Amino acid sequence: MNPTSLRGSAPVIRILVVDDSPLAVEMIRRMLANAPDIHIAGVAGNGVEALALIEQLHPDVICTDLHMPVMDGLALTREVMATQPLPILVLSVSVQAEQGRNIFSMLDAGALDVLAKPRGGSDANLGVIGNDLITKIRILFGVKVIGRRKSTAAIASLPIAQPLSLGVTAGALRIIGIGASTGGPQAFEGILRQLPVDFALPLVCVQHIAQGFMQGLVDWLASSCKIRVCIAQEGTEPRAGTAYFPPDDRHIEIDASGRFRCSSALAVSGHRPSVDIAFSSLARHYGASAVGVLLTGMGKDGAQGLLDIRRAGGLTLVQDEASSVVFGMPGAAIELGAALHVLALDKIGPALCALVAKLEKQQ
Repeated sequence: MNPTSLRGSAPVIRILVVDDSPLAVEMIRRMLANAPDIHIAGVAGNGVEALALIEQLHPDVICTDLHMPVMDGLALTREVMATQPLPILVLSVSVQAEQGRNIFSMLDAGALDVLAKPRGGSDANLGVIGNDLITKIRILFGVKVIGRRKSTAAIASLPIAQPLSLGVTAGALRIIGIGASTGGPQAFEGILRQLPVDFALPLVCVQHIAQGFMQGLVDWLASSCKIRVCIAQEGTEPRAGTAYFPPDDRHIEIDASGRFRCSSALAVSGHRPSVDIAFSSLARHYGASAVGVLLTGMGKDGAQGLLDIRRAGGLTLVQDEASSVVFGMPGAAIELGAALHVLALDKIGPALCALVAKLEKQQ
């Protein structure tokens, strides 16, 4: 049980800070000064020290740097996720937007989120990034962490799950929309990696991600997927065998002519890109020919859009609670009655492949 704060029954979030710089640790303390519900339970200078402290302190969240002596943040993350899974937030100067390899290597190892340390120590910088840090820690607190995922090579060697019968006429299908938030990069990778190079439908993909990181996400996914993964270009038509993500900080939707529209319209419920905007456009243009898939994520973005697809006669799927990092978005869709099927993450890729196989047989 966690201790309770002086404010009443609200739980105190115990964090372990892993960083070899005393200056950086002090900066983190300053950033958390206005969050009485977050307590630094311990500080480690490298991954080896952190593993020993985890056994003693049982922290709720780990905040780790990337580059450290003895054992770095990547090795620490892999070890934690293999032996005693905990929510891990990467807090480092080495996870800037232009350092996509570092960011997505950490996410692939099992970290749930990343935040770039301020390069300057001004109070303004600390205030803005401190608010982000507090928010991210609160989101990760209590997240149910499923142990480290198997490597790409290990997964590739596993037998393919039996495809599910989704009870639809596949010949009518023309497009698939997929949306996610917290835990989404790993979920997208798990699904898209299972699709063959000749996958017969296009995919419109929306991931909530900080500004500047979209191209890094696309590059990371493209490196491990057989299908093409790219940024959608304004005015082009979606093509089969391609997963399209919006440009950085843009909504993505299909217009009345069936072409991509990528806009800087106002954020929807704080999100740009918005899953709701993308899904609703698929419902309007494709109707019963659309498939909507809503994955792990905080909040409810995508639930209404998924309902629009279902009301238009399309096929709707959501990720189940057991395999979700955060069940907010799929759960909201279920509450709205938007989900026709609830599937574990490892069943979604085979289900989409089964749809395409059925489509090809009918042609």
